[in-house]
Amino acid sequence: MMEFFSKHGQELLIKTWEHLTISGIAILLGVLVAVPLGILFTRIPKLADRLISLVGILQTIPSLAILAFFIPLMGVGKFPAIIALFVYSLLPILRNTYTGVKNVDQNVLEAGKGMGMNQWESIVKIELPLALPVIMAGIRLSTVYLIGWASLAAFIGGGGLGDFIFDGMNLYQPELIVAGTVPATILALLANGLLSVIEKKLTPKGWKETYQTL
Repeated sequence: MMEFFSKHGQELLIKTWEHLTISGIAILLGVLVAVPLGILFTRIPKLADRLISLVGILQTIPSLAILAFFIPLMGVGKFPAIIALFVYSLLPILRNTYTGVKNVDQNVLEAGKGMGMNQWESIVKIELPLALPVIMAGIRLSTVYLIGWASLAAFIGGGGLGDFIFDGMNLYQPELIVAGTVPATILALLANGLLSVIEKKLTPKGWKETYQTL
């Protein structure tokens, strides 16, 4: 064990940072795109289910196929890996945002209108705060998935802990596979725990009593 860390310790830190960077950027892009789209879809309910189903179709495509698809379009490296992971991050966040905002108590919305709130103020001050726990659940789910899927970024030269896994498979060195798998698993568990805490902190008092839970 000590021999492995003396030989690969610095590389392990670099690959772990790359893994976090790829996953973090992808999930950030997912939040920036999927949350506004989810809110927009609540304003077009007749098309929302079809559009969400369309996004869901992307989730059925194998992740390696998505990565391979981006090679002729964007080449290899971190950028196409991030874009591919971003595509996979969309559905849970989009679906939870749409469902969360859609299920906000109509009586609360009517009260906001009675106070003179316009649509934008209603979204910012009522709908998003009440839907935030549901949205955070989608973000947490996407983050955990993406940290696992980010290992496949090595397939197109994106770096990360997947480099250890692929090298271990190619060189028949189990210790390299373990060196890539264990840290990725730990990162996913830590991210899940951290986001669970944030989710609880952001849940308004009395939310379960006033909000239609999923």
